[in-house]
Amino acid sequence: MIAELSRPSTLADLIAAERERFLAEHPRSVAMAKAASAVWRGGVPMHWMGDWACPSPIFAAQGVGAQVTDIDGQLYDDFCLGDTPSMFGHGEPSVAAAVADQARRGAGFMLPTASAVIVGKLLAERFGLPLWQAATTASDANRAAIRWARAVTRRPVVLVFDGCYHGMVEDAFVVLKDGQPSMKPGLLGQVQDLTATTRVVPFNDLAALEAALAPGDVAAVLAEPVMTNCGMILPEPGFHDALRRLTRETGTLLVIDETHTISTGPGGYTKAHGLEPDIFVLGKAVAGGVPAAIWGVTAALSARMDEAQARIGPGQSGIGTTLSGNALAMAAMRAMLSEVMTEAAYARMLAGAQRLVAGLEGVIEAHGLAWSVVHVGARVELVFADPPPRDAAAMRKILDQDAVEALHLWLINRGVLIAPFHNMMLVSPVTEDAAVDRLVAAVDAFAVAVGEVE
Repeated sequence: MIAELSRPSTLADLIAAERERFLAEHPRSVAMAKAASAVWRGGVPMHWMGDWACPSPIFAAQGVGAQVTDIDGQLYDDFCLGDTPSMFGHGEPSVAAAVADQARRGAGFMLPTASAVIVGKLLAERFGLPLWQAATTASDANRAAIRWARAVTRRPVVLVFDGCYHGMVEDAFVVLKDGQPSMKPGLLGQVQDLTATTRVVPFNDLAALEAALAPGDVAAVLAEPVMTNCGMILPEPGFHDALRRLTRETGTLLVIDETHTISTGPGGYTKAHGLEPDIFVLGKAVAGGVPAAIWGVTAALSARMDEAQARIGPGQSGIGTTLSGNALAMAAMRAMLSEVMTEAAYARMLAGAQRLVAGLEGVIEAHGLAWSVVHVGARVELVFADPPPRDAAAMRKILDQDAVEALHLWLINRGVLIAPFHNMMLVSPVTEDAAVDRLVAAVDAFAVAVGEVE
């Protein structure tokens, strides 16, 4: 690391100094980005990879456990973990062995394997729903859930919560703007008005939810049990009980997307809090970073699906992709569900997360900051507000993009990665206490630096 630069006098100066430091310490990544820009739009294979706070993309060399090394030889404590797919650690030995073995024997056949039967049984035992289907991403799984919900109920509308994220699902790209439904800003190539068939209400607003379901035209509510993509927003006491009651009263299916909240425990938030979804969706971490997702249904819904299929007749369902349920993904899921996502692993994750929460709360108290810490299991969020907002509209009002950029860049320059989109941190079962302490120390130093420029 190079020496700290001269003391900045404003937040903009601090960001400029941190950018200069990053460029000085990452010459190979900067050069690689220039070369990549000739063949990849934006210089990266997927444009999200360019959304980090650093002035040029970091090019990774390898990840081991809960650490990543870049091509400049910089070592990072990784609390991003691929934004969840690597939540149980990079290069996990059981998954690596299972994937290597299956790759030698064939990645996919458009035929099931014996592992698929075992995976199905493991899913049913873990999450409580009896019947399952595989997809390539949680986006695909959510799309399938929505199609089936509309087919079964013969209703056109889907309801989502303002600020939600369910992958690349068109029906979820609706937000509230000044209290009115609107398609998300920046949405590309959208022809049809999504607000015609998607209803959106604030999270934690039971009156708005009840009113939105009252017409009886909502096929399904698609929900994260905890909002995780507009900062973290926890459900208020009784919210999920009321959500389930209202959906049942109105004949509306409930789809719970646990792709992020699987951080809660081995059975996700659903098992930990006794939720009763009609459809359960999980992607990202379920195959240890191998592209895969699953969705499960109740026996009652499965019977209704059979009836809908018979009514509609043969043809092309619009559900599924060639790679869904491939042998490689099944091998990875089998290893994850049987050897990696264990009670013992979660115990280590939750203990590490508690250490992180306590450390961050100590920083907040020591500096008298109007910040707060919110967490769901091993997923921790630092919110630049106190108390933390109860819905997305309130979260947007307190969002300080400059402060977020400054924190992220500050952490990168001190060997810490957190999720690039907001202040989210994941603790894996192989995250060491010393890494947690280094993250807390870096946030503490940031608080000091920000206090000096404000």
